[in-house]
Amino acid sequence: MIYNLRPYQQDAVSNTLAHFRRSDDSAVIVLPTGAGKSLVIAELARLAKHKLLVLAHVKELVEQNWQKYASFGLEASIYSAGLGQKSLANQVTFASIQSIAKNLSALDSYYSLVIIDECHRLSDDDNSQYLQVINQLKSINPQLKILGLTATPYRLGIGWIYYQHYRGFVRGDINSPFKKCIFELPLSYMIKHGYLTVPRELKPAVEHYDFSALMADPYGRISEKDLNTLLHKQQRVTKTIVEDIRALSAMRSGVMIFASTIKHAEEITSYLQTESVALVTGKTAKQERDEIIRQFKAKQIKYLVNVSVLTTGFDAPHVDVIAILRPTESISLYQQIVGRGLRLAPHKTDCLVIDYADNGFDLFRPEVGSKRPAPDTEPVQVVCPGCGFANTFWGRTDSQGKVIEHFGRRCQGLLVDEDEQQQCDYRFRFKTCGQCGAENDIAARVCQSCDMVLVDPDDKLRDALNLKHALVIRCAGLSITAKGQVLTITYHDEEGVELKERIDFANSQRKAQFMAEYLKRFQDLHPEAELNSVAAVLAAAGQLRAPDFVIAKKHAKFGWQITDKLFDYQGRYRKANQLG
Repeated sequence: MIYNLRPYQQDAVSNTLAHFRRSDDSAVIVLPTGAGKSLVIAELARLAKHKLLVLAHVKELVEQNWQKYASFGLEASIYSAGLGQKSLANQVTFASIQSIAKNLSALDSYYSLVIIDECHRLSDDDNSQYLQVINQLKSINPQLKILGLTATPYRLGIGWIYYQHYRGFVRGDINSPFKKCIFELPLSYMIKHGYLTVPRELKPAVEHYDFSALMADPYGRISEKDLNTLLHKQQRVTKTIVEDIRALSAMRSGVMIFASTIKHAEEITSYLQTESVALVTGKTAKQERDEIIRQFKAKQIKYLVNVSVLTTGFDAPHVDVIAILRPTESISLYQQIVGRGLRLAPHKTDCLVIDYADNGFDLFRPEVGSKRPAPDTEPVQVVCPGCGFANTFWGRTDSQGKVIEHFGRRCQGLLVDEDEQQQCDYRFRFKTCGQCGAENDIAARVCQSCDMVLVDPDDKLRDALNLKHALVIRCAGLSITAKGQVLTITYHDEEGVELKERIDFANSQRKAQFMAEYLKRFQDLHPEAELNSVAAVLAAAGQLRAPDFVIAKKHAKFGWQITDKLFDYQGRYRKANQLG
């Protein structure tokens, strides 16, 4: 059988061929769940002139990718203990990473290309199984090409898996696992053009869970113990939610329920015992799991409850209800979960999506690339005053949709000068070097310009807090008054304590200091604005970004004198109006 590639699939293949003709840089293709990554892989494998290895992390994906290639009428090897085969005899091999990494010595031939499915699982750990395989193949072919495919190119706690995007902007850093994204297709395109089922998101008509009090680690994970403790207190809510799912699913074919923990999943399953229901967790025996999935795909089971095991590599097109009963801080994971229900199937017109965890994600919004800083933030567009690139950051808007605050750090625009490319160096949030005045990333330890060691803001705060005649306030806002050319800036903390400083605009040095601290930060949201007069400062006073901390020392004659202000703080001390 010869497939006719969809236009976007052909574009992905063409972009891959064009990229590797001119470069050995590793590359990524980003396609939504259900876009047919296995068909793109099969076409690339069919066109290959040398040996090629396709890696996946679960046997279901290995088998799915092999079947698609075999349907072209072509032969390929399988190297997977889970599938009972370990062969590298053919030009193309589909392998599980666990099996092939245990037998590196078997990879003693010249391979031109490695394709990694679900490549967001690749890390920069030198001991990872993926890098062990890649390094083994590079020992024979130093120009080995590496291609990844994923629907989710970002992971909480790790960041973007690629550095540059083919549309001309930067995502991760130079050490990201992949160098360049060479093709990307949004979920909205797939739905608009009829390649995926329309998701119908419903607001729960019953009480939902409140996970807001639980703290996640940098990877977005919440401890199972904390989840179970909270859910134990909300058993009545769980029962009500399951009854709601049952009512909404009465005329539906396949229901996938995503639970928070194993104990939670068992409770959900117990409320569905009168229905055709099954539970799959990471502890489910392989043979039992395979049989449950077979029955579910055959529609012999209607309700499939799972805990973190069926978000990738699972294909059941008849699923038309997705019930989310678990928290997540990752839009990528949220999209993966919903994607389980968006494949096309006969007589399927839509897929109900009910979020009982109140995660608050818009299915179609872009991945921002950092942890959501607060529940009331959303993706906002911020134009760089330096290069004009339209960045997407977390931010806040007013009732008219105008951006009033954002949390971007550096412009993601990619500047091209003949054959050279570099990231725009405009910084929205920065740490200023006291030696040379250069702007550095807020997490930098050494100045990028003069190599001066930058004082850690936590050290500054700790030292000030330990001094008898020092005062540190968590700044909740500022106010400004003026008399002639002299500004009086009052910094207010959350408990009513105030510190004041006076800026004489007739003094060029003091004016320049004020501009260095406030002008650029103000221009982030008002690119054309200036603060070159007292009148201009007073007009903008309500919109100036206040420092996070203000440090003062007590003078015997003049009282509290401000010695330092910390802007764009990220550290272990609580800022104003944050929970401790």
